[in-house]
Amino acid sequence: MHRSCCCGCCAAAPWVLVLLFLLPCVSGLPFYNGFYYSNSPNGRNPGNGYGEGLFNGVKLVVETPEETLFTHRGATVTLPCHYHYEPALASPRPVRIKWWKLSENGAPEQDVLVAIGKRHRSFGDYQGRAHLRQDEEREVSLELWDLRLEDYGRYRCEVIDGLEDESGLVELELRGVVFPYQPPQGRYQLNFHEAQQACEEQDAALASFEQLFRAWEEGLDWCNAGWLQDATVQYPITLPREPCGGLDLAPGVRSYGPRHHRLHRYDVFCFAAALKGWVYYLEHPEKLTLKEAREACQEDGAQIAKVGQLFAAWKFRGLDRCDAGWLADGSARYPVAHPRPNCGPPEPGVRSFGFPDPQSRLDGVYCYRPR
Repeated sequence: MHRSCCCGCCAAAPWVLVLLFLLPCVSGLPFYNGFYYSNSPNGRNPGNGYGEGLFNGVKLVVETPEETLFTHRGATVTLPCHYHYEPALASPRPVRIKWWKLSENGAPEQDVLVAIGKRHRSFGDYQGRAHLRQDEEREVSLELWDLRLEDYGRYRCEVIDGLEDESGLVELELRGVVFPYQPPQGRYQLNFHEAQQACEEQDAALASFEQLFRAWEEGLDWCNAGWLQDATVQYPITLPREPCGGLDLAPGVRSYGPRHHRLHRYDVFCFAAALKGWVYYLEHPEKLTLKEAREACQEDGAQIAKVGQLFAAWKFRGLDRCDAGWLADGSARYPVAHPRPNCGPPEPGVRSFGFPDPQSRLDGVYCYRPR
């Protein structure tokens, strides 16, 4: 039987279509990537572990590890992610997978990989380094090759089934060492942008608060305040003393809070990841100026080592040498893994002689040979 439209319904039909088309563009509505999410305002599970969503009486569950994954620069690592349905489905359903790196400290989110079935595509700096592992049923793990210093952070694994999605979080941390750094000009000479550049020039990156806190737990004690990745200025104290916040304050990481990126000047805390190559001390029959030290490393098939490389070799390779040598920034330092008499303070560390005159002569130089 033919039914006629109710009064006004047919006339309103075009307007209904227009409204449906415009709805995804309205701010405040829970739309993302063209899919509607009903589980939370932005459709994302906020924590580690697993996320779950209910649709048609079936629960979609995404599982990721709760513990942080630790690895090193240059390695290949798998970020685990699996999903399943409760109750289990009799036949497989097509899903779409998306991996992305979350925004941290002002850096934008980064798309890493999207996949439908066996087809996947990676983006940006992850092209050629990201692969979807599907070795097991309903496994959608992310494999990253040749890890870089900037790859550490939090990654989101999202499984999209029709109009529903769930996701889980994986945290990736690189093994590394935090070290304080001053430029040749002296104490408190760097604004935030110059601090970033100073760390990069030493084969390192600005340390995060978490990295500095972990270094403090391991015994780092430094009385000069330095920039961190989030543009705050802080310093770690294990032995309270008058010039470093006073005797009345408990040990901890002292904070000046956020500072102006351009106007305020401090030192910096850098983070150097474990090395792919080798740092070694090059003895020379004659004492060397800074220029001659650079040339000596090149003649030996290497390059003059950077400060971050020396710290990483001391921390992870146990480099131990009681001889001061030139480094790329013009400083003279030496690493001590096993303290002994006539070799500096009683604690392990990288000793510094500051920045000698480039024309002065030292016994040797620390070189770096990539693997």
